[in-house]
Amino acid sequence: MPINQLDPPQAYEVIQRNPDALYLDVRTEAEFERGHPAGAINIPVVFIKGPGQMEPNPDFLAVAEKTLAKNRKLVVGCQAGGRSQRACEILEQAGFTDLTNVRGGFGGARDASGAVVVTGWRDAGLPVSSDTGDASYAALRKRAGLA
Repeated sequence: MPINQLDPPQAYEVIQRNPDALYLDVRTEAEFERGHPAGAINIPVVFIKGPGQMEPNPDFLAVAEKTLAKNRKLVVGCQAGGRSQRACEILEQAGFTDLTNVRGGFGGARDASGAVVVTGWRDAGLPVSSDTGDASYAALRKRAGLA
């Protein structure tokens, strides 16, 4: 089944209309700490080991399954939309049923020349926070019993 695709303003509307909807930010912990959609939680789908070197997070699915209901409406975003699409595919294969990928993510999607083709959450003027607390990956790992 194809995964729903929304631009950031559309994703924000879905979250506003559905109080049970949750923005799942799958960027790295450092990216999340520098700013994220207000109300988001962080479960990185990959870790960055160096320039252009990404390594899958071996605990991504375990943390998601232990902290999120499989039927909860999840709006999944990353920096531009690629990692979040992959995260949606992983979650869908594990039985999560209400997934939406945020095209353009937090920072915007660009074409090969570097021109913005989808404005990201931040540049669309949507609510941003740098507060982590219970939404941080460390807190979620602890809640999942993996810390």
